[in-house]
Amino acid sequence: MSGHSKWSNIKRKKEITDAKKSKVFSKMSRLITVAARDGGADPDMNPTLRLAVDRAKQANMPSENIDKAIKKGSGALEGAKFERVVYEGYGPYGVAFMITTLTDNRNRTVSEIKNIFSKAGGSLGTPGSTSYIFDSLTFEPSFRIALESEEQLKKIENLEEALEDQDDVQEIYSNYEL
Repeated sequence: MSGHSKWSNIKRKKEITDAKKSKVFSKMSRLITVAARDGGADPDMNPTLRLAVDRAKQANMPSENIDKAIKKGSGALEGAKFERVVYEGYGPYGVAFMITTLTDNRNRTVSEIKNIFSKAGGSLGTPGSTSYIFDSLTFEPSFRIALESEEQLKKIENLEEALEDQDDVQEIYSNYEL
């Protein structure tokens, strides 16, 4: 029994679950804030806000945090001003990506996304560089790029995981298939 204690085991598990919850709650909070800012603070009159609140409740986000995010979005509370920004780029093997973000600092977000793309062997494009590939409403690609090996798939999945780990990233769209 030497070398470990019950509390250290609990603490380690708790740290992992708390980090996951924190990441989800911060994304939900941003969605709620922007939805409240764009369409009003009443979930009955704002379907985007209602959907964001429902998703937050499904993720077990505390009601206090939801109310605080709505108040920030409606201007009742001071807080960071989030804006929706779409980034476009190409990953390895010519796979096109569109990344939607909610950020309070465009410069930080663009440098982080550019860094992720360059580490994965891709490049961040200019506005319009990949948007012609995706439908403007559904983000369905007009054509797909077939990956030929598990190694290629793994490289693309690693890029997607790195992008998802970035706090500001909300949605990732790409045009690859197996």
